[in-house]
Amino acid sequence: MSLINVNKVYGTKEACLDKLEQMRWPNGKICCIKCGVYEDENGKPLVTKFVTSETIRKGKNGKPDKVIPPRRLYQCKGCGYQFSVTEGTVFHRSHIPLEKWFAAIALILEAKKGISSLQVGRHLGVNESNTKSTWFLCHRIREAAIEAGFQFLTGVVEVDETYLHPRKPRKGQPKVKRQEPMIVLGMRQRGGDLRLIPIKDAKMSIIEPEILKHVAPDATLQTDKHMTYEIIGRRRFVNHRMIDHIRTYAEGENHTNTVENAFSLLKRGVYGTFHKVSIKHLGRYCDEFSYRFNRRGQQQRMFEETLKRLVNGKPLPFKTLTSAPELLEI
Repeated sequence: MSLINVNKVYGTKEACLDKLEQMRWPNGKICCIKCGVYEDENGKPLVTKFVTSETIRKGKNGKPDKVIPPRRLYQCKGCGYQFSVTEGTVFHRSHIPLEKWFAAIALILEAKKGISSLQVGRHLGVNESNTKSTWFLCHRIREAAIEAGFQFLTGVVEVDETYLHPRKPRKGQPKVKRQEPMIVLGMRQRGGDLRLIPIKDAKMSIIEPEILKHVAPDATLQTDKHMTYEIIGRRRFVNHRMIDHIRTYAEGENHTNTVENAFSLLKRGVYGTFHKVSIKHLGRYCDEFSYRFNRRGQQQRMFEETLKRLVNGKPLPFKTLTSAPELLEI
């Protein structure tokens, strides 16, 4: 869904709340979040919807401190619990308005080579001094941009790995300890889906389980002539085709150019858009590029799927996002 259409359809808070209500309760029966009941014994709805009036909160000195706008709330007649449509979702108690959340989803899903959190903040009009909020927002959207169901890659599946090298220090800067590059394993079905998976090393003990996990046994494995792929193809796959990159890049249908194309998009995003990516978040970036690449012609479906996961999925706390150890940056 394009950004201009998102602003046209979901440009107001009320329109966003209507969409969230439709996604959370698609059958039209509003269910209580606490007791899980939506109707009584006679089949009458138990949850009522109402809108609060605008209130003015006073400060310690008794003067008006903050104006609280009207809110759409729901109340259960059974247990008396009051809740909002955003409670229990990633949007609950967010300081960023819902209409800006919807616009951010469209921005991230439309950016072919990714978009940085600073750029998202500038587009949304978020204060540039509060960069942590937009960075957190973007990662929560990336967390929702994942494949819903697993399917084996079939047909001709190209497999290769690429290396993301750390930037060298500029002239005059102090020298740092040399860092090893980050490795991403790519698997792409011709005419089908793409999988980008960060791996610790290009050893056969690491690559082989990932290939067996994602590629169907009866698929035609297409690789280069690296010894690792040669051994895996010989003992795990009946159909294995290899291209010698020392001599040529393609011999008719014998090539790995389509997975290399996906690698180029990932590198343009990492080096040219994000500039700085740590290994603890690399998997989330790879999922984002794979998710967007596989749905590049289905913008409406991609927007709906991502929004649905943000509503029904488990929220990602900031502490969880930043708790993993930071091992390497590029």
